[in-house]
Amino acid sequence: MYCYDEFDQQFVQDRVNQFRGQVERHLAGTLSEEEFRPLRLMNGLYLQLHAYMLRVAIPYGTLSARQMRALADIAETYDRGYGHFTTRQNIQYNWPRLYDVPDILQELAAVEMHAIQTSGNCIRNITADPFSGVAADEVEDPRPTAELLRQWSSLHPEFSFLPRKFKIAVTGCQDDRAAIAVHDIGLRIVRNEAGDIGYEIWAGGGQGRTPMIAKKLRAFVPKSALLAYLEAMMRVYNLYGRRDNKYKARIKILVHEIGIDEYARRVEKEFTALDPNSIAADAEEIARIEAYFAPPAYDRLPARSAALDNAKKSDPAFAAWVAVNVRAHKVPGYAIATVSLKPIGGVPGDATADQMRLLADIAERYGLDELRVTIEQNIVLPQVKQDDLYAVWKLLASAYLATTNAGLITDIVSCPGLDYCALATARSIPVAQAISRRFGDPERQREIGPLAIKISGCINACGHHHVGHIGILGLEKAGEESYQITLGGDPSENAALGERLGPGLTAEQTVDTIERLVEVYLANRLSGETFVAAYRRLGHDRFKEALHAVA
Repeated sequence: MYCYDEFDQQFVQDRVNQFRGQVERHLAGTLSEEEFRPLRLMNGLYLQLHAYMLRVAIPYGTLSARQMRALADIAETYDRGYGHFTTRQNIQYNWPRLYDVPDILQELAAVEMHAIQTSGNCIRNITADPFSGVAADEVEDPRPTAELLRQWSSLHPEFSFLPRKFKIAVTGCQDDRAAIAVHDIGLRIVRNEAGDIGYEIWAGGGQGRTPMIAKKLRAFVPKSALLAYLEAMMRVYNLYGRRDNKYKARIKILVHEIGIDEYARRVEKEFTALDPNSIAADAEEIARIEAYFAPPAYDRLPARSAALDNAKKSDPAFAAWVAVNVRAHKVPGYAIATVSLKPIGGVPGDATADQMRLLADIAERYGLDELRVTIEQNIVLPQVKQDDLYAVWKLLASAYLATTNAGLITDIVSCPGLDYCALATARSIPVAQAISRRFGDPERQREIGPLAIKISGCINACGHHHVGHIGILGLEKAGEESYQITLGGDPSENAALGERLGPGLTAEQTVDTIERLVEVYLANRLSGETFVAAYRRLGHDRFKEALHAVA
């Protein structure tokens, strides 16, 4: 796990000191709200419906136990005892008081965290596969690349005031758990025919008002040329991106309007004019970063755990959790455990201070001091011995963190919606809770199998509804909340945008419609066929009948 050097620490501390002065001036009345707004946004502080909201960066979703405890302490001391983990692998606090925010930032700095570039027209938090470093099919751990990009992009003088916000994701696997196809830039670590490791580059993806799937820009960029190539991509976007209309300012619009071939031509021209060696980090710096992500000292263990087998035989509930929430690790005797932050009827992504502390304790005792935040708003323990899974599960169960639903129908992704967000046009959380309760029976969930429901409370798509197997978009219609359903979305290596099912529904109709959609799937699926696979085989019209049955 990366640790700050002296430069990092001073960089973050200087920003804390600077913002403390800005807050003091604003509270004293010498800095107007209009003047203060861009300054607070540069530090991740939003003004929501009822209070300020502070968004804290968790680079590539990786946390230590110490950092998770600090997040818990902040939630308890300065907020209402909980935090909300987001689809960008960040955490948000929904109720901080303005005069406390500099102290929050100081406590974050003490554990090598900050809120810089979690807002604004800049390169946002770099996200990565939450199974980074432990996935069996990984070409290379993408976290060193993500850390390199974090350092390169932090307060980059040329890219701090882009036409619009900019998002980058990195994966080291063919199986895409980072959703690179719906990012402004997506990177997949690959090997070329000569066996060299480099990057497959995707550009122009995104959700929001105009959702688009990214297009492959280059099949291979050598590792040594990555920063120069990204500089070229960003320069072309910065020069030609629309600044006259914020709804058309994203790189996806540029790529769409001029075409991927023309965008590629301009990028290659810019890249040719650059000196990659002058932009690339030197070998010593790369080695320094990579050393922080060296594999831990794993114990030599048998591939199969007798203790795990016995626990599964003696406790069916534990066996079910292992089947759903645990995945294979690349090292024999270890496992990857997903901790669901989606208890039945709960708020997706929320964790209390006590729950965060317990997760820190578990990571420290059983997980080699590592935690990961996922874009599905869950927490991953990536380094658990199979022998310890039963003890981990019992601890999780004691804090309502052992819900057996990772990837199932109640593992719902949801933005905060109109309960908190000033941009929202409808509530998201109550709809997620209602669906969760409707499908709460564990056996029914396992019978349905993998099914991703994603809910957004406005067109900005923070809940990633465009790529939900079932997506739900909340809108305002004639003063009432209305919900549109889309089907067939997919954020994975088979990326696709969902297709709208029909006119808007009430919240109650939405839940009923989803039940009918599931019934159509169960009645028509082939053996072992997932919901999204059945949708693609059966076609949109077959599922549209469910809408008419409820209306």
